Amino acid sequence: MEVIRKTIIMDSTTSTTSLLAQAGWISLFAALTAAGAQVQIPNQPIPFTLQTFFVLLSGAFLGARNGFIAQVVYITIGALGLPVFSGASFGLVKVFGVTGGYLMSFPIAAALVGYLVRLRKGYFWSLFSMFLSLVVIFTVGSLYLNAVAVHNLQQAFASGFLIFSWWDIVKLSAAAAIYSEFSKRFHKLPL
Repeated sequence: MEVIRKTIIMDSTTSTTSLLAQAGWISLFAALTAAGAQVQIPNQPIPFTLQTFFVLLSGAFLGARNGFIAQVVYITIGALGLPVFSGASFGLVKVFGVTGGYLMSFPIAAALVGYLVRLRKGYFWSLFSMFLSLVVIFTVGSLYLNAVAVHNLQQAFASGFLIFSWWDIVKLSAAAAIYSEFSKRFHKLPL
């Protein structure tokens, strides 16, 4: 009986530690996404930022569920009034404004990366997984931009998708290289 009680206590302690570790990693990637939003090159209607770099890494490192949660936390704290969006902006106006489609696609993109990188290992698979997630972000973002502001699908895709190609190839390559190298050395984050 004592062995069973100790096992239950150990399991609950391990769960608590694991939950605290997960909350810490989720918070860290939400904060990194917020920091990435502040690194921006002004562009109209959508600025160039480092947000997507951290969205991709959150999914890769945290997995589908926790990557998704990290991005939901990021959007939620911005919607509630912390200045975490590009240009230190915040609020529901930003969430539902011209960049809203990009923001709202972040959790889906992180989950997609998290799911795909668990299927296979290697730099090219990581690159492919992250590329698909960027396509999701820019497709949803451009469609939303078209619906709320541009009202010209070709122009929305030109200014909301294609213009980011060169910038995101650099971020995509760096994120895939970082994750691939990390995954060679470590099996996963200590969650």
